[in-house]
Amino acid sequence: MVIPNACTPLAADSRLVHHCLLRLQNGPFSLSTLVTMPRFEDIRLLRATYLRGPSIWTYRPALEVWLALGELEQHPSNKVPGFNERLTAWLPDLVEHHCGVGERGGFIERLREGTWMGHVLEHVIIELLNLSGLPAKFGQTRETSTPGTYRMVFRCPEEAVARVALAQGHALIMAAINGDAFDLKRAIQTIKTTIDDNYLGPSTACIVDAAQERRIPQVRLNDGNLVQLGYGAAQRRIWTAETDQTSAIAEGIAQDKDLTKRLLAAAGVPVPEGQIVASADETWEAAQDIGLPVTVKPSDGNHARGVTLELYQEKNIRAAFPLAEKEGSEVIVEKFIEGTEHRLLVVGGKVVAACRGEQVFVTGDGQRTLKALVEELNRDPRRGVEEEYPLELLDLNLPNIQLELARQEVTADTVPAAGRKVLLQRNGNMAIDCTDELHPDVAYHAELAVRVVGLDIAGLDMILKDISRPMRAQGGAILEVNAGPGLLMHLKPSSGSPRPVGQAIVEHLFPSSSEKGSHAGRIPIVGVAGTRGNAFIARLVGWLLQLSGKLTGIASSEGMFIAGRQTQKTDTAHWAGAHRLLTNRLAEAAVVQTTARSILDEGLAYDRCQVGIVTDMDGWEQLADHDIRGPQQMPRVLRTQIDVVLEGGAGVLNADIAPVAELAELCDGEVLLYALSADNATLTQHRAQPEARAVFVRGEHICLATGAKERVLGSLAALRPAVGSTPDTTALLAAIAGAWALGIAPDLIAAGIKTFEYQH
Repeated sequence: MVIPNACTPLAADSRLVHHCLLRLQNGPFSLSTLVTMPRFEDIRLLRATYLRGPSIWTYRPALEVWLALGELEQHPSNKVPGFNERLTAWLPDLVEHHCGVGERGGFIERLREGTWMGHVLEHVIIELLNLSGLPAKFGQTRETSTPGTYRMVFRCPEEAVARVALAQGHALIMAAINGDAFDLKRAIQTIKTTIDDNYLGPSTACIVDAAQERRIPQVRLNDGNLVQLGYGAAQRRIWTAETDQTSAIAEGIAQDKDLTKRLLAAAGVPVPEGQIVASADETWEAAQDIGLPVTVKPSDGNHARGVTLELYQEKNIRAAFPLAEKEGSEVIVEKFIEGTEHRLLVVGGKVVAACRGEQVFVTGDGQRTLKALVEELNRDPRRGVEEEYPLELLDLNLPNIQLELARQEVTADTVPAAGRKVLLQRNGNMAIDCTDELHPDVAYHAELAVRVVGLDIAGLDMILKDISRPMRAQGGAILEVNAGPGLLMHLKPSSGSPRPVGQAIVEHLFPSSSEKGSHAGRIPIVGVAGTRGNAFIARLVGWLLQLSGKLTGIASSEGMFIAGRQTQKTDTAHWAGAHRLLTNRLAEAAVVQTTARSILDEGLAYDRCQVGIVTDMDGWEQLADHDIRGPQQMPRVLRTQIDVVLEGGAGVLNADIAPVAELAELCDGEVLLYALSADNATLTQHRAQPEARAVFVRGEHICLATGAKERVLGSLAALRPAVGSTPDTTALLAAIAGAWALGIAPDLIAAGIKTFEYQH
């Protein structure tokens, strides 16, 4: 064999031999090209840190990856033969990445000019996430002080998904670099599977997305669909389409379909006549009493499982009993109502969406079997097994479908005559939006039924011939009232307009307010970043908030405090500590101590705050593992605390430290400065603005100033905590400024300081 002999001098490098053979397989190459073509070692992923909140990179969760390029540091994208062509052949939509150029094709331009592989990996991962159905845009790559080592970051809402996307992106880029084969479809499916396993279901996700549009914070409380919207005492909880306002009693009533019907009938709501039965014999007897045709269904089932409609014959009625029995605790026989099944969604007492179902048929062609016809129907792109599809796949082995086929005396192997319609499903499949056709009388009865049951969010199954006509005039009836209804049919109808049902639920939980500066779902949060006396600052601000009438929680390096009581003695000045505090329903306000390390390691536990305090730029010496090599790098870290201040909030900054005071330009809200001297130049310049506020020492007194106006708060001697060590004056000024920024009255601040018992 010629090829092995040609590669013999390089046989010690087995990877290169393998590469040579792959190259020969994948295209025509000369032996000289094969022998001289290099094979690069893998980009090394040194560490990956998931940042759960606002960080130095972005406001949202992101994965930060440290990577070493090795020999690829000397080989940017335009120096690896064929790399750009292979990469763009696999990922043609990279042309949509603007990159730093700022226009379509910008990243492709960078590839051609030559960009380093860490930057390329960032874009590869973002594109893989996009192809997997998880829109992604943000990414950055920055070189560290160690040549060849980079920090690459990309935004992703779920850690597990981010790590799988990283692994697949890393495999793809190395395959493109070395000319190896790569299964792109498999990589995308792997990411999709991880998304399906870890991401919120469509009903929960649409509510969370609607909350995000209104800038209401979200906290996922478990691996499922339990989500907290808002912080502390202002929070609300959802679990799919159920909320913390959903009554357990009402849900229990809704699950008992017989009880629901009796309550609705007593209120004058049209419902079909029915009976509870315990056997196939009783089912047939009840059907004769009620009058044919009848429906047989479970008393507490869901998703139309075990429901069989329009039964005339004894054998079919008896056969329907076991189908219903295994899906619920009891079986109901009820009068069949002629018409089409509809699903109405009621939120907060109002109908917000309506869908109509349709029976599912296949039409014979005289050539193909019923099985083949159904397989063709299942190729409809709207059908699938995942929740994202509005229509379900049809399975001929399902008992309900089997019963329908038996009634028509056909099987999966039957070849229906040309033009013959074979009915597969009579119920379910509700995905045709008809909200705009809704008659006020139908809406009235739907809303009345939900009030009778007592649910805040409900899905009603109704039988109507025409939703645009009054209900009683057409002999319509309400079949069921369901708690925790699915929302996908309203979000992705098979035809008609999607409905903003997530927005309706969020509006129900957090009614819009026209009040200026109102922030739904938020409590006052104070973030304290730095090192100098910050535990004291956090605890004093928390004490003053408590005195102002808000039950306040504090997460600090000296422990966790709720309403002045210490509930945890260990350090809670980190993401986990703040997270526990913000999920506490008692907390009407929160003060969170933050360190530069916590920001770098985890990000902030809250998305925005009312007041952000930065005291100093100390501590860089302990952050070498984050490539912090000098004090000049600290502003980029601690600016995160000011970046998250709400527009109606305030940043409190130490004017005695220039890099701290310079953060003022980054604050979306008001800026309060504090300094040890009234003569501080930065303070003087700040006070030139008529409404600018400042706290400082003049002589032996602490003063509050608004522009040129000054007010003495009290003497330094008088403004001391009642018990405990004497605080640093600068820390005292920071706490006073923080409390004043919260709108706490100066007299209360002065009195509160004197009664504050500080021990550590």
